[in-house]
Amino acid sequence: MAPAFHPAIFGDFFINNVQPSPKESDEWMEERVDQLVEEVGRMLEVCKDDVVKQMNLVDVLQRLGIDHHFEEQIDTILKNIHRAEFNSSDLYEVALRFRLLRKQGYWVSPDEFNKFKAEDGSFSSDDITNDPKGLLSLYNAAHLLTHNEKALEEAILFARHHLQLLRGNLAYPLDEQVTRALEIPLPRTMKRVEVLNYIFEYSAEEKMFNPSILELAVLDFNILQKVHQNELKEICQWWENLSSDIRLDYVRERVVECYFCAYAAYYEKEHARARMIFAKRCMLFSLLDDTYDVRATLEEARKFNDALQRWDKSDVSLLPEDLKRFFLSIISNFREFEDELEPHEKYRNSYNIKAFQILSSNFLQEAEWFHQNYIPCFTDHVTVSLQTGGAIELPVSLIVGMGDIATKEVLDWALANPDAGRAFAEVARFMDDLAASHSGRDKMDVASTVECYMNEHGVTREVAEAKIAGMAEDGWKSMNQIRFKHRAFLPFVQRIANLCMSATLLYHGKKNGFSNSLELKDMFESHFVNPIPLNHIDYD
Repeated sequence: MAPAFHPAIFGDFFINNVQPSPKESDEWMEERVDQLVEEVGRMLEVCKDDVVKQMNLVDVLQRLGIDHHFEEQIDTILKNIHRAEFNSSDLYEVALRFRLLRKQGYWVSPDEFNKFKAEDGSFSSDDITNDPKGLLSLYNAAHLLTHNEKALEEAILFARHHLQLLRGNLAYPLDEQVTRALEIPLPRTMKRVEVLNYIFEYSAEEKMFNPSILELAVLDFNILQKVHQNELKEICQWWENLSSDIRLDYVRERVVECYFCAYAAYYEKEHARARMIFAKRCMLFSLLDDTYDVRATLEEARKFNDALQRWDKSDVSLLPEDLKRFFLSIISNFREFEDELEPHEKYRNSYNIKAFQILSSNFLQEAEWFHQNYIPCFTDHVTVSLQTGGAIELPVSLIVGMGDIATKEVLDWALANPDAGRAFAEVARFMDDLAASHSGRDKMDVASTVECYMNEHGVTREVAEAKIAGMAEDGWKSMNQIRFKHRAFLPFVQRIANLCMSATLLYHGKKNGFSNSLELKDMFESHFVNPIPLNHIDYD
């Protein structure tokens, strides 16, 4: 019997309620944004001789989500900051530099923090423990640690302990920022989520506040929200047509949630094509998952996978009626993906198809295990479940719709099960399995990594969960390390890291916010329904 998934949380809301805005309003906002971009760009130039001011300004632009207007300037600034000597005894400044540079793929040694340590190598100065802003900066910076960086692990524990002691005695907005960071550190926070928090806190940052920057942030968010609303209208209509055609009543209707993951990967206007292709691919991924988990018998699953591997419409006769419709719909959608590509890009769709076929083969392996009531060894389970977690499928589908920077070399890298894809899958899969362990997996799901580890090692659930949580942490360390290891692919690594952030949000607190997304509806509304009031801008 199929599980009872809750229906789509927005129903046909976006289809019926998204209307074109007045042209005059759109033109005014676009013109005003152009003016403000020029003004803020000049600010970046003016402070070029003051490294601390530059870093603070870059940090503000990134946290307000308007750094996409200044990518070249910011890259030049950070490159110069990395090359130059930096001698500061201020913990906040040293940690800010560390975080900004590591995030951009520039190596900075943890030894930068040695000046704040006692002779025994520990952080112990009263100046540090009574500096909440510096502690928060250290805490966030240290979460860009890689493997075997014990000093940064110690920095996290130290900063977290003292921030927890200081909670309740901090002024706004630092109190809010500390609370958020203790839940999800800034380097793991989805960028658009931070925007919606920081945009209301920025005016309280007295030393850094500039009304033009705030105005640009508010207008930019609202302009992009209209773009995202129109895309949601289109993709919800696509889903309505698809679901009525294939009539799969057992699946999770999570089209807004899939779009949210695409939006997390790239929210900028210029990535509209990539965002729409990726959102649809995420939905097809979810449908394929549910088909193997819930609908198909083992024999049907084998035939369905065989048909997908051959990618031949004539194989449709071998399938049950509802799976025939799904199979033909997959073929049709991939043809539409190819139609979205320019003539010189159409070769990319072969990568698209191959990644989907790899995903299907691994879903079939999980179905084989389930129907045979077999619990695989932990290593075998991880090998397969990282693939069904999207280790190849999602990086490839994320890249296919991007612009000219998405070359054959990049797609070869993505299809070859890159470190970045594996790191993403480790974060997403292990957090998903921890959520399943906490709430109980569905009867139709294969045993999770938690259960496999318990079975193989004869340990309690608590011990197994601690192991899996540690492996999710290792996924983040790998993702951080890949920024340096594959710097030539940094634009794509950053997008994959963005997916890690969306997974961290959806599965935070051992909850499955994808399958059970009702409690996230208010959050989705803040991103896709409610504009930021223009009266938040002080035009005086």
